Amino acid sequence: MTTNDLPVIAAVDGSTHSRQALDWATREAVRRALPLLIVHVRPLTRQIDEETGRREAEELLAESVRRSAIVAPELRPSTLAPLDFPSAALVSLARDASMVVVGSRGLGGFRSLMTGSNSLATASMASCPVVIVRDDRPEGDGDRDAEASARTDIVAGVAADESSEAVLEFAFATAASRPGARLRIVHGWTMFSSMLAGGPVLDREEAADSAARTLAELTSGWHERYPQVEIVREPVNGSASRTLVAASATAALTVIGRRKGGESLGLGLSPVAQTTVTHAPGAVAVVPC
Repeated sequence: MTTNDLPVIAAVDGSTHSRQALDWATREAVRRALPLLIVHVRPLTRQIDEETGRREAEELLAESVRRSAIVAPELRPSTLAPLDFPSAALVSLARDASMVVVGSRGLGGFRSLMTGSNSLATASMASCPVVIVRDDRPEGDGDRDAEASARTDIVAGVAADESSEAVLEFAFATAASRPGARLRIVHGWTMFSSMLAGGPVLDREEAADSAARTLAELTSGWHERYPQVEIVREPVNGSASRTLVAASATAALTVIGRRKGGESLGLGLSPVAQTTVTHAPGAVAVVPC
């Protein structure tokens, strides 16, 4: 199996949020012409016998396949029910996936928390992009479904270095799979970051111009590769997280990066990524870079 046909993994646990993640993953698999793998991790911590756990998992996966067929009858998803800790299993499976799609909270999540611990842990450690899907309105809400279909913007938060390459690749590919989608590329800058980059240190207008040039250079060449995607560049004075969170409310997806290499040290998301993942009202993709 090549990297071009690695599956989209949808993690399900029977919660409303995981059903929303399944719907999102199903549509994304169709858009990208990729296989769909539906995974239910049987938690090691549940106090039930193995036979009961296996039967419940089979029933949940069968129900998930039926739901996926309503969204995309042409797909033939495969299923898997490993016995493990949820985030550990998903991180392991991510090595052979194009992306992992999870709900923002599972059955055990507290309603006061925007994003559950398993979703955060998977996004912090997986070797492929992890999409966290969030929509707190009830299923069957006509307004929710209409708004979701009307959202076409893809929003990407980028830093002024080589780490943005993976973020841009994923964001452009996502926008290209959605006819008419616009890609908004957000780059946050401050006078301090301008100084560190060797740019203007006293003149704010010059620093803003420098940030705009940096963003233009960072994204040059991408239009030739994806001519069908309309690009909007947005240099933002200050942290990009506020802009990303606000933009997420009307975006089909918000894409942010996560530095690879700190997993074994327990390092998670950057402050911008953490804020975006925990506060954005829409779907967020965390891309290792």
